[in-house]
Amino acid sequence: MKNTKTVVVGMSGGVDSSVAAYLLKEQGYEVIGVTMQIWQDEERVVEEENGGCCGLTAVDDARRVAADLEIPYYVMNFKKEFKQHVIDYFIDEYLHGRTPNPCIACNRYVKWESLLKRSLDIGADYIATGHYARIEKLENGRYTLKRSATLEKDQTYALYNLTQEQLSRTLMPVGEYTKEEVREIAEKICLRVANKPDSQDICFVPDGDYAGFIEKSLEGELPTGNFVLTTGEILGPHKGITHYTVGQRKGLGLALGYPAFVVEIRPETNEVVIGTNEDSMSFYVRANQLNFMSIEEITEPLRVFAKIRYNHKGAWCTIEKVGEDEVLCTFEEKQRAITPGQAVVFYDGDCVLGGGTIIGDK
Repeated sequence: MKNTKTVVVGMSGGVDSSVAAYLLKEQGYEVIGVTMQIWQDEERVVEEENGGCCGLTAVDDARRVAADLEIPYYVMNFKKEFKQHVIDYFIDEYLHGRTPNPCIACNRYVKWESLLKRSLDIGADYIATGHYARIEKLENGRYTLKRSATLEKDQTYALYNLTQEQLSRTLMPVGEYTKEEVREIAEKICLRVANKPDSQDICFVPDGDYAGFIEKSLEGELPTGNFVLTTGEILGPHKGITHYTVGQRKGLGLALGYPAFVVEIRPETNEVVIGTNEDSMSFYVRANQLNFMSIEEITEPLRVFAKIRYNHKGAWCTIEKVGEDEVLCTFEEKQRAITPGQAVVFYDGDCVLGGGTIIGDK
């Protein structure tokens, strides 16, 4: 029997979202393809270098795929929302000595909050993406994310901040497949993007020069400062705090006779604190701006598996509430580079328990 539900698929022009649209059409949904125009302005050089999730080529590729799938296709402008929730946030975090994760902010406030509202306004029942994750409704009535069928591509870390309402209105059909299987499906139905490379870098900083992007956005060089040891000894000048992140080892230009790491950034004095590998290790992570998925709240200490950055393999810790909107995570083994601004995400088996924004160690 034909499914009468309508779903808006966020189409990036890549193979994952293209196959997501195909799978949902096969399942009987009324599928509408949408590409979100968020930062793309226009320089041809950027278009060619960044053909990933947000480049200008995304529109051309997505439009052609939608035509091949015989589904309606539109481009929606979300530049205002993207600038407010992603670019301005990204710049502000670096200026305050933190290392942001713009993809998490984009997922929550643009790809979901803004797209979902506009999709519901035009009569859709759901939105869908090509993310490698699965949505499950638990016995307690709450929605949560489950790791994808392929752990190598699992994207639940970057999606931990989605709300219950957003999850209840979202479909993620490729979460049941491996990347290889997704490409095989695309090849089988002759999608032109079957072998398109995955996007890698932050879309609006395609050359990876975050500090240069910030300086250009603020129309001026930022103040420099000093490298200092944990003892307070001044080592010499640095290029500005936006050039560094906690845990960084390469590109410091320091010869101390031992491996040196950034262990703290002090925006109030423009100091970058340098220490040893041991100085960069800690048992503790403090986090706020909490969002829970599989449970509503923490009422007692819980032992969970946690990731402190996207490519972190994860480790066991005990989490406990220490404030209205703050948790303390005590890891069973020391972790390196507890980085303010990054996310810590908690797992209960394959399910996302919740997560928050790292504000420091103990």
